[in-house]
Amino acid sequence: MPLFMDVHTLGESVTADAVAEAHKKDLATQGRYGVDYRKYWVDEEAGKIFCLAEGPDAETVSRVHAEAHGLVAEELYRVGEYS
Repeated sequence: MPLFMDVHTLGESVTADAVAEAHKKDLATQGRYGVDYRKYWVDEEAGKIFCLAEGPDAETVSRVHAEAHGLVAEELYRVGEYS
């Protein structure tokens, strides 16, 4: 299945603790959609969150965020995995 990287820009309100809670909600929701949220990164200073997920398509990956906690990313890219 394809990999997707999304970018959320939330400004000063971003904290690693809050993102960890939102990620737990993603994990609880993802199975219904065949999505696997693999990893995320937080840049508190820039107010950004980056999420890496595997899923059938961009719309389905985004739907997990929407249902889990409502924080839909502003940007979503299909990416390849290289070593």
